[in-house]
Amino acid sequence: MNFKSFRNDPGTLKTLVGSDLNELTIAAKNLASHAFTLTGLGFGTSILEWIASIAAIYLLVLDRTNWKTNMLTSLLIPYIFFSLPSLIFGIFRGEIGKWIAFVAVVVQLFFPKHAREYLELPVALVLLAVVAPNLIAGTFRDSWVGLAICLGIGCYLLQEHIRASGGFRNAFTKANGISNTIGIICLVVFPVWGLIF
Repeated sequence: MNFKSFRNDPGTLKTLVGSDLNELTIAAKNLASHAFTLTGLGFGTSILEWIASIAAIYLLVLDRTNWKTNMLTSLLIPYIFFSLPSLIFGIFRGEIGKWIAFVAVVVQLFFPKHAREYLELPVALVLLAVVAPNLIAGTFRDSWVGLAICLGIGCYLLQEHIRASGGFRNAFTKANGISNTIGIICLVVFPVWGLIF
């Protein structure tokens, strides 16, 4: 068939384009199906890893702002260290993290009055990511050991939050207790999911 016959018969062109679109749709469905089969529950683990990291950062920010809690929020730093997604952890472990740590140490040494209290824990996280040995930052962080540490921290923070709220019911009924409870539950769900699957 030449171009003139396509131009004169638009039905043939629509049929060919329609069949090509059908084949592309089938190929996209197969790709999605095979990708989910290959990644399986690992995709859910990575989504929960992001959610848990965001929840831990959220709780850290809440504690450093006006919503003071009675939690031991310094435990969130090792939790974030072990649960931070590899993409962000790699950035903090690389040159960017080294520069952040360098600037933080210089500011703390030479301008101690300008170094704010609320920056202590985030700077500690970056310093921990930069100076941690490969055994901890690579091996333990990506294995069941890191998940077990995250689970222990999450369970401890949940127990302390329920105790500070005055019981399980109060943890879900107080205005600021609901957001803290949901955040801490996210901290517990990720390592449980990671250890099971």
